[in-house]
Amino acid sequence: MLRFYSRALVLGAAFALGGASSASAQINQFGMWGEAPERSARPSYLGAPPAVATKPAVGLASGGSRPSIGAKAPQTAAFKNGFKPGSIIIDTAGRKLYYTLSQSSAYVYPIAVGKQGFAWTGVERVSRIEEWPDWFPPAEMRQRQPTLPVRMTGGVRNPLGAKAIYLGNTLYRIHGTNDAKSIGSASSSGCFRMHNGHVVHLAQHVGSSTMVYVMKRLPKSGTVMPPGGGYQEVKQAPPAQAAPAAAQDAPAEAGEQPPAQEAQPEAPATGAPAADQQPADQGI
Repeated sequence: MLRFYSRALVLGAAFALGGASSASAQINQFGMWGEAPERSARPSYLGAPPAVATKPAVGLASGGSRPSIGAKAPQTAAFKNGFKPGSIIIDTAGRKLYYTLSQSSAYVYPIAVGKQGFAWTGVERVSRIEEWPDWFPPAEMRQRQPTLPVRMTGGVRNPLGAKAIYLGNTLYRIHGTNDAKSIGSASSSGCFRMHNGHVVHLAQHVGSSTMVYVMKRLPKSGTVMPPGGGYQEVKQAPPAQAAPAAAQDAPAEAGEQPPAQEAQPEAPATGAPAADQQPADQGI
């Protein structure tokens, strides 16, 4: 009887040891019973930046339709100035464009000016005017915004708007816009934006002889003067006539002095860079 119990204890102990060994074989590194779970074949993207799909740039984009835009006259305001009538004065700080009607009044247009780092001052002359101009975003701008086209035809989607008045041989322009909410802000890349109706109105009054004075700010009081002095109207002198030698030696009578020369505007040290020296974001 004792031998039977001893044999049963031995068999029980062996079974217990075998079961424990078998059970330990079933415990994996995840602390669970059974086989280890299969690993996913898909790689993990934890910690990696999300992939953003971008549309490839296009060479030519349509600016959309070209509706007829009527001229919209702005307000006329008192504007004491020393500029020749028909001049354009841009007040960058005040975000206003003045077209002088006389030395005491001017049309006043609200505009958008260059954002910080793109504002400039100087004197330029209107070189040409284009209706619904095409837009050519600079290469540097397209590098930062790959979806921009190489060229966009004129139209309602084009940021240059219904008219563009080009300044000298630069890429700076006074132009319309497809973003009317930007008027009154400093948000452009050096150009001067206007409401489409206003730029159509202004374009009716300017030509290749129109001078454009871009100023940092206008004086708080007094007469607004151009760089280098005030405007003096030049009158055509009568043709010279031969006179006796004795008369030529006589001093000129009062009122016979030769007419004063028109004061030439003196450009400030800074100004609009030429077309081959444009900053990267030139154009809008």
